Amino acid sequence: MSSSVPAFVSPDEMEVLFSAEQIAQRVAALGEEISHEYAGKSVVLIGVLKGAAIFLADLARAIKVDNTFDFVAVSSYGRARVSSGAVKLIKDIDNPIEGRHVIIVEDILDTGLTLSYLRGLMLQHKPASLKIATCLDKPERRLVPIEADYSCFKIPNRFVIGYGMDYAERYRGIPEIRLYPENPPGH
Repeated sequence: MSSSVPAFVSPDEMEVLFSAEQIAQRVAALGEEISHEYAGKSVVLIGVLKGAAIFLADLARAIKVDNTFDFVAVSSYGRARVSSGAVKLIKDIDNPIEGRHVIIVEDILDTGLTLSYLRGLMLQHKPASLKIATCLDKPERRLVPIEADYSCFKIPNRFVIGYGMDYAERYRGIPEIRLYPENPPGH
């Protein structure tokens, strides 16, 4: 194993921050809120790959109004645990959103750099409305003034994995959200 690849830590060794049941309840509530707000309208969910894919899938099913989805991919972390601060667009949306009601769906809002960048990018496409939904909100880490319109949970300034969120591409499929150890082995 390369020294740049972190050692695997068993998820069973990590504290559960939110159970699969807690996540499902909050996503269902968020879906109801969005459905109420967009009653009689159609909405486009734009998921931020890869971390938001699972949250977007669950949220799309919880929203009871007509909805479609698309994806963007950006990079600000690479293989690191801390954002580099520079956001790079890797994949733009495939379909036009001009005149559409759009919700950017992200796994976690921490520094705000990625979502601020994406908000600016999506506004260039002239949507009818643009909002942000995030599974997790980590306000202690905010570097730019941006808030989510919809959020499942506020969390402390700790690194988390599971429910789509990873550490070096691992742990995305864990159904709950867990706290990654403060000092991972090998670091």
